Amino acid sequence: MVTAKHISKSYGDLQVLKDVSLTIKKGEVVSIVGPSGAGKTTLLQILGTLDTPDTNESAFLGINNQSLLHFNQKELSKFRNQHLGFIFQFHQLLPEFTAIENVCIPAYIAKTPKAEVEARAKELLDFLGLSQRYNHKPSELSGGEQQRVAVARALINKPSLILADEPSGNLDTESAENLHELFFKLRDEFDQTLIIVTHNEELADMADRKLTMVDGSFVTQ
Repeated sequence: MVTAKHISKSYGDLQVLKDVSLTIKKGEVVSIVGPSGAGKTTLLQILGTLDTPDTNESAFLGINNQSLLHFNQKELSKFRNQHLGFIFQFHQLLPEFTAIENVCIPAYIAKTPKAEVEARAKELLDFLGLSQRYNHKPSELSGGEQQRVAVARALINKPSLILADEPSGNLDTESAENLHELFFKLRDEFDQTLIIVTHNEELADMADRKLTMVDGSFVTQ
């Protein structure tokens, strides 16, 4: 499902990732933990094709049997839209749009027919307990509701992989616990594959596999 080999990343003289490799199977939930500055988010951004690793003949990134490091930006944008879903600490919903409109945006970008998109968006919002919130704007939703809308948006194009960066870091305890349970419900009901970067030890320990990163490398795997 996901294969990364010999991934390194430097910014000037600062080496953030040091020859990182990992393999993740379909339907697996993997958490990545470690201190701030360990390279977790940088790795997630590279896995999500939002950043590129240092040039290295042995470096490889494959998702869904596609080798991605030689894709151009247009090809990467299309791949992200069709195959990847992103959930961030801050939901990044567009404030001028309703919940259902925010969820639909990635599918509109993919040029999916409007009727099909809206039906799928309603299904997701219903599944996430937001059937009464279709037409509410982000400012009218609680923090937990906003993050669930963001989850629906991540799922709208039926991605192969969801990448989550501190997804519950901005939520109260109850909302965070509900979100954590939701991730595993997605795995169980949709065979969803998730990579979750988190400082939340409870969430990390729930994963099928917990990887610890220190100084740009995995110390347990």
